[in-house]
Amino acid sequence: MASWHDLDEELARWAGLGRRADLWWRDDDATVPGPRLQELIELSLKSKVPTAIAVIPEAAEDALGQVLAELPDTRMLVHGLRHENRAPKPEKKAEFGPHRALHEMLGDAAIAWETLADHFPGLALPVFVPPWNRIDNDLVPHLPKARLQGLSRFGPRTESFSGFTNFVECNCHLDLIDWRGGRGFVGRELALEILIAHLRARRDGTVDGSESSGVLSHHAVMEQVGWDFLQELFVRTQESDIAHWLTIDEVFRLPQ
Repeated sequence: MASWHDLDEELARWAGLGRRADLWWRDDDATVPGPRLQELIELSLKSKVPTAIAVIPEAAEDALGQVLAELPDTRMLVHGLRHENRAPKPEKKAEFGPHRALHEMLGDAAIAWETLADHFPGLALPVFVPPWNRIDNDLVPHLPKARLQGLSRFGPRTESFSGFTNFVECNCHLDLIDWRGGRGFVGRELALEILIAHLRARRDGTVDGSESSGVLSHHAVMEQVGWDFLQELFVRTQESDIAHWLTIDEVFRLPQ
């Protein structure tokens, strides 16, 4: 299992190549203000690390925008429409999976963006985050028809969107929650191992080296130990000239 020293060594290898390791932070499933979301807000303010908040459009309360407006460089991403499982049993959960008609999913995606943009015009960014990080690959090329200009799911990006106009995919690579093992924090050593593995793969060209390494949290189920890990990660990387936490606008670089 990895340690903070291992992360320092990986960053030193980036420095040896004259490169800087860029990272970003996404948090999923936001709908309402509350103590758990407040913990995220306080950490973001203290660390000065910008956050992409994946918001469920149909469940989001107007008060959510009021509290997130406190955060510099925060952006809301489109987290499905209802975060409703539409997959038949026993298949894995998905709202925008291959089980539905393409035109129906595209219509929902368009409604989702319109809903978020109408309610939170200063915060909403036209980037789609499919619930459970699952989306029918046949739907992706059609997302611009729903006025969506970006996509964020989980794992190193593999598809090329060179044929798209102004469309960007940037995913997360470290999920702090152990969904299969009790929904607690995955643990410091494993979290570092996963993050370092993606940084290493970017450095050696095994994956797309230009895709920023994404850290994924879920404020509604985060334990204190998970917040503590994030805080230490932010402190350690910000003390380094080699690592850099991007704003969400820098991650997606969408046209104005």
